Amino acid sequence: MSGTAGDIAVLGAGMHPWGKEGRGFLHYGRVAARAALADAGLDWRDIGSVVGACTVRGGYPGYVAGASFARALGWQGARVTSVYAACASGAQAIATARAQILAGLADAVLVVGADAAPKGFFAPAGGDRPDDPDWLRFRLLGAVNPVYFGLFARRRMAVHGETPEDFALVKVKNAAAGALNPYARYRTPVTAEEVAASPVVADPLRLLDICATSDGGAALVLSSPDFARSRGVTDPVRIRAVSTVTPVYPRTVLDLPDIATDSAAAVPPPAESFRASIARAAYEEAGIGPEELSLAEVYDLSTALELEWYEDLGLCAAGEATKLLREGATALGGRVPVNPSGGLASFGEAVPAQAIAQVCELTRQLRGEAGARQVPGARVGVTANQGLFGHGSAVVAVR
Repeated sequence: MSGTAGDIAVLGAGMHPWGKEGRGFLHYGRVAARAALADAGLDWRDIGSVVGACTVRGGYPGYVAGASFARALGWQGARVTSVYAACASGAQAIATARAQILAGLADAVLVVGADAAPKGFFAPAGGDRPDDPDWLRFRLLGAVNPVYFGLFARRRMAVHGETPEDFALVKVKNAAAGALNPYARYRTPVTAEEVAASPVVADPLRLLDICATSDGGAALVLSSPDFARSRGVTDPVRIRAVSTVTPVYPRTVLDLPDIATDSAAAVPPPAESFRASIARAAYEEAGIGPEELSLAEVYDLSTALELEWYEDLGLCAAGEATKLLREGATALGGRVPVNPSGGLASFGEAVPAQAIAQVCELTRQLRGEAGARQVPGARVGVTANQGLFGHGSAVVAVR
């Protein structure tokens, strides 16, 4: 399916501000859901389906997030789905809602993701699981997420000649945008000197190069175009593509939680990386190319990882990400702003919510409602992140 045939409308977008409030994930999700319903001008009883992005840190209510959110809002008989795909959970939830709408199973669907993250680094779930690559990378290698981010940064330095100073400029850019976003956790501009003075966490990355863990919630009300028109919405933001692809064998670049690569002795490597395939699939489904983008929201778990997304999204050729950054092309006011929301640098990770929050930002930008961080004339936006164990995640929204 490509072009407009698979379009669905974004009727509402809502968020709970990111931070560390000490509340449960249901509180953050309920606030975001009510905000999205209010934005859509709908009553909770108008919703025919709820899709919840799960958080495994929430106990059983988190594992069955869809029903937990429906219960928190008040049982009203809607069908319910719960989705877990690590960092891609939000995009998987959007894809599920879109499928239900296109199949005629529901006219309006509420998508919700929320998290109450631990302080410090994420750790594996309890118990011994020697068949679990994520458990193994923590227990055998001691490779918490910042170790992965540091290895990734070292790879870019070795392959493309980038420097810690280049990485710091990503934080400077995103902090400037986040200072303008009322939903961001960190709203103070940062200088390159401040990044360089922050403690080393996983060489070459410093504390300000790496995103925090956060609490937060995000929600969307999605509908068929016909339902939107019946409610008087004739020109909504539309989701035109959702990419949830998986990698192609063999994977010859080490990417945690895998702690070994596939052999290419008998089978040649694929023509593109997994991350590049995520974006390509989204572009093909939407019938657009990267040259048509007005903005992008990407998963900047670290400053170096954001640079990689520039190349994976086709904004520039391999090795040219730093040139694009230094030219100001990806900053507010640039040719194609990346993370005008402030990104994870300004929000931190609330895992099930973040891919939904990315679409909330696209919605505000495409509506022209982003205030001081507005991208002028925004018409096409893309989101991108990568979930654990090969979950692709990209959404194209247009207006």
